[in-house]
Amino acid sequence: MDLLPFSAEHAATVAAWPASSREVLLWCGHREFPVTGETVAGWREDPEVHGHVLVGDGAVLGYGEVWTDAEEDEAELARIVVAPEARGRGVGRVLVRALLDRALGAGFDDVFLRVHPDNAVALRCYEGAGFVPVDPDEAAEWNAVQPVPYVWLTRPGRVTGTP
Repeated sequence: MDLLPFSAEHAATVAAWPASSREVLLWCGHREFPVTGETVAGWREDPEVHGHVLVGDGAVLGYGEVWTDAEEDEAELARIVVAPEARGRGVGRVLVRALLDRALGAGFDDVFLRVHPDNAVALRCYEGAGFVPVDPDEAAEWNAVQPVPYVWLTRPGRVTGTP
C-alpha cells in the first residue's frame, strides 16, 4: 500500500464513504449528510492541511490528513476514514502509521489525534497503531474550547505541548 497526496479527483470517492449522518459526525465533525465532494476537496485549500490517500491494488482504501502547526512545532492527524469495503482488515492502522511517518518526516515530534468520544472503532485503531492517551489535565484543557470532550491521543515519548 502507498500513501499518496490527495487530489481533487479523490474527493467524490472519499465523500461517499460515510453511510449516515452519524458516520459523518464521527469522521469529520460535520452535521451535514451527505458530505459533498466539494467539501472534501475544499479542505486542501488550507495550507496547514495536508491530505493523503492510501492506495492498494489500484484502489483508494483510506483518506487522512496531517495538520501542521509550525508555530507550535506540532502536527495533528485528522479526518481519517477507511473505505467501507476495506474496514476490519488493518487498513486503518496502516494509514495512521503512514500519516505519522509523514508528520515525523516533516520534523514534527509532537503528533496528536483527537477522537470523538463515541467512536470506539477509531479509538481501537489508533491505539493499535501505537497512540496513547494524553495526560487527563491536558485533555481537559484542550477540550475546554471543543464542541465535544474529545479523547486526545499522542505517540509515546512525545514532549508535553499544546495542540
